[in-house]
Amino acid sequence: MQKQLEKKHPLAIRWLHWINFPLLFMMIWSGLLIYWANRVYGIRIFGYELFAFFPEGFFEFLGVPFRLAEGLQLHFFFMWLFAVNGLIYVAYLAVSGEWRAVLPVPGSLKRAASVALYDAKILKKKPPQGKYNDAQRVAYTSVIFMGAGSIITGLAIYKPLQLAWLTSLLGGYQWARWMHFWLTILFVLFFLVHIVQVALAGWSNFRSMISGYEVVDAATTGDTEAARAETQG
Repeated sequence: MQKQLEKKHPLAIRWLHWINFPLLFMMIWSGLLIYWANRVYGIRIFGYELFAFFPEGFFEFLGVPFRLAEGLQLHFFFMWLFAVNGLIYVAYLAVSGEWRAVLPVPGSLKRAASVALYDAKILKKKPPQGKYNDAQRVAYTSVIFMGAGSIITGLAIYKPLQLAWLTSLLGGYQWARWMHFWLTILFVLFFLVHIVQVALAGWSNFRSMISGYEVVDAATTGDTEAARAETQG
């Protein structure tokens, strides 16, 4: 079957995507350096701790202990780059119209469940894909809100006196720190799932985030456009 190139990702989206990966990694890494000094969170049921984030051996294995000052410096530096990159991404989505391909549309949540069932090999028929399927729409939009939440809660615990109104709005310093921590855990989970999905999607999908183009069967081009129209409501 004849192959052809199909434009998929604009240059700005690709640059912002790849810049965000090392920034997010540095935020998580420096966050671990900070969290080592006061490990207070875990999963508890009826007062019994099932799991602690994280055992001492975890920090020792990564070489994290006694690097609190380094973690603070790195975290406070990279948070501004992370915030600026996120703001540029959201602004580009709004101005370029790319938001239409990213934001969920009516029925996205229901179809996202179908995508998950298809990926789990429970459903045989592949749901409409478009540029992004509905599960991706929900996930990518959620990540935007997670990023905003991380910045807001981070500022609240970074400057709890200067931004006392914000810290109070979030329920106080401890609640702001609690939300900041769990947003980080969600980012880690998203990253892991994202890597698995990219691997399952294949090399062509990965290459499209580098070159901007995807190799597709010529006969499927019309089907892809129809699917995009359907998933955009």
